[in-house]
Amino acid sequence: MENATSRPPSAWIGRRLLSLLYDLFAAVPLWMLTAIPFMLLDVAISGDVRHNIGPFSAMQWLLWLACWCVTGVYATWSWRRGGQTLGMRPWRLKVVGADGAPAPLQALWRRYAVGTLSLLAAGIGFWWAWFDRDRLALHDRLSGTRVVRLPKPSRR
Repeated sequence: MENATSRPPSAWIGRRLLSLLYDLFAAVPLWMLTAIPFMLLDVAISGDVRHNIGPFSAMQWLLWLACWCVTGVYATWSWRRGGQTLGMRPWRLKVVGADGAPAPLQALWRRYAVGTLSLLAAGIGFWWAWFDRDRLALHDRLSGTRVVRLPKPSRR
């Protein structure tokens, strides 16, 4: 096991939130593509092309679930493949396991699920990082992962 001085530093929560904001630019098009079949199905059921999916209807809840799953696939695939989503790259952040190795897929899905609950609860799990001795968010702590800041690339 590595000692604390040889590990890259944990990422500051501000950088993490900014990378999350950047990831919206990748998530919104995915949500739009995910919504197309739901909209087409809803039009087919209602018979009216001007009809919108009703608020709080079963179709809307299924669409929200599908968007959550698609976003989860994007995030966990990105974290598993290289440790970074598109939003994490400009901020030089990377998700790793607690030991610094690539995190297992099960831990990444747990991280995504707990992170979602944290956002829904006014970001309480992110606020946790302000008080955590290792600057880990609650979803890092509960999933056995951490977000590290990568060093600046050296110029030649």
